[in-house]
Amino acid sequence: MSDVTPSGAAAAPGPDAKRALAWAHTARFLVTASQLHQLPQHALPEIAFVGRSNAGKSTAINTLTQQRRLAFASKTPGRTQHINLFELGPRQAADAVLADLPGYGYAAVERTAKLRWQEVMARYLAERSQLRGVVLLVDARHGPTELDQQLLRFVAPRVGTGEVRLLVALTKADKLSRHEAQRSLRAAEQVVGEFVTEHADVGLLLFSSLNRTGLDDLALTLHHWAHPVA
Repeated sequence: MSDVTPSGAAAAPGPDAKRALAWAHTARFLVTASQLHQLPQHALPEIAFVGRSNAGKSTAINTLTQQRRLAFASKTPGRTQHINLFELGPRQAADAVLADLPGYGYAAVERTAKLRWQEVMARYLAERSQLRGVVLLVDARHGPTELDQQLLRFVAPRVGTGEVRLLVALTKADKLSRHEAQRSLRAAEQVVGEFVTEHADVGLLLFSSLNRTGLDDLALTLHHWAHPVA
């Protein structure tokens, strides 16, 4: 794996982070879809956010983009069952797209719906040609669950070839002590290493929407994915 970032509480962002954050703040709704064929065909790189229903995915997107309700966080976890796309960059010259995939793993969701969305998400992660990066949100207190590991299996082939990059963001880091946070990072690194090759482009970071831990690193990573240096 390429990087492990044990981020602490956020300090004042540097110029590169400010640029990346300003870019993230341009996010705007593009389209919602319940099937892959409903997604637009375009040449822009897509960065997908995935995670369990209670991992804080919507909150992370809203914190990153500095918008309260860009990503919809239902009061009933598992209720949102669509892929939502958001454009990034200048309004007349978008340069990337964020894809907010449905949260998974909520027990109250009817089994047929679970299976349907597992298939849609698996196909998106395996087949979507525009996909360039995946941000997997994992609750830092619990680490990657079996469902998170299933998702890693879906993305591992494309991550292994370098076609898709992966960032595992350990959310709710503010609820952990420094020692617990470091232990969570090491445990997550070990799990991820079971699915992707040592030289794959994979990063890990601690993240908190509450105190903005890891926010700069998240923005910088996504900006780099969308604007790779030749």
